[in-house]
Amino acid sequence: MSSTSAPRLSVVIATYNRLPLITRLLWQLAGQTLPPEQFEVVVVDDGSKEPTREPLRALALPYTLRVEVQQNAGAAAARHRGVMAARGDVVLVTDDDMQVAPDFLERHLAHHPEGSRTVVLGRIRPDPSIGDMPLFERWYAYLNNRMAEELSTPGARARGVHLFTGNVSFPRADYAGVGGFDQSLGQSEDVELGVRLEKAGCAFVFARDAYVLHGSDHVSFERWLKRAHRYGMFDTQVARKHPDVRDVNPWRLLFQTHPLTRPLLAATLVAPDASRVLTRAVMHAANAADKLGLEKAAFAGTSVVYGMEYLRGARGEAGGWTGIAREVARYLQGRGE
Repeated sequence: MSSTSAPRLSVVIATYNRLPLITRLLWQLAGQTLPPEQFEVVVVDDGSKEPTREPLRALALPYTLRVEVQQNAGAAAARHRGVMAARGDVVLVTDDDMQVAPDFLERHLAHHPEGSRTVVLGRIRPDPSIGDMPLFERWYAYLNNRMAEELSTPGARARGVHLFTGNVSFPRADYAGVGGFDQSLGQSEDVELGVRLEKAGCAFVFARDAYVLHGSDHVSFERWLKRAHRYGMFDTQVARKHPDVRDVNPWRLLFQTHPLTRPLLAATLVAPDASRVLTRAVMHAANAADKLGLEKAAFAGTSVVYGMEYLRGARGEAGGWTGIAREVARYLQGRGE
């Protein structure tokens, strides 16, 4: 379907080697309560190995669908291309592995009255099948639920550091006004964008009812560790860009985690390679606790494992002890200590 008039809302989805999942999501968007003439969908294929454009264009969808294809350049570049190609005043970004309810778009759009500058953070709920996934993936779902509960508490305030591209909408003009995603970041580009949008004066709202269901096809522990490592690296870069925002400083982990876990984190800094054996031992203990039904202990152990690998990445990016001392001092200065 095509339309000459610009829609009110543009949905932007980056995809990579997930044709069945993106197809499922597009059909769910076909059943929205929001009339199809009021939104469009822009899919950006980030260099998938199998063709995506033709199969998606062949779908008999009631809304306008545009499919962009680029050489593999990463999620940030794909999403940026999609947002800049969008025609709607409001852009909603979600992931290709999400599932949505029929009123998903309508609930997002309700928080964007004409002329407003609101960033809407929707909830990410775990797909019921998440129970079949490895512990480290269920841990992510646990974190999402915990953040949702915290932001739903009376008096809680959503901030730029809470922005995740799995479920967020914002005025396209504000996105363009702050320069969009920093495509030099291999990860953490969503939080960094949120920080700039907040600094630019956007208001942040957590919309518990504008939820997505998130499953996962990540089953590799090694890839999970690599992601943790990369987040430590790129969060260090974000902290350098925004030294006044201590919540993006990776060294906050040394002060915000339970005192009993700090020696493990310290071991990572003192002997990053030798302590990998310790990291795997903690994960083994966490998995054992999980098998015994001790979920709280299992999640706590997984948090420690993530923190250890995360700080390995941050340590490498900091460039040695002098760099670490500088980053820690910046964090403490932000706390007023």
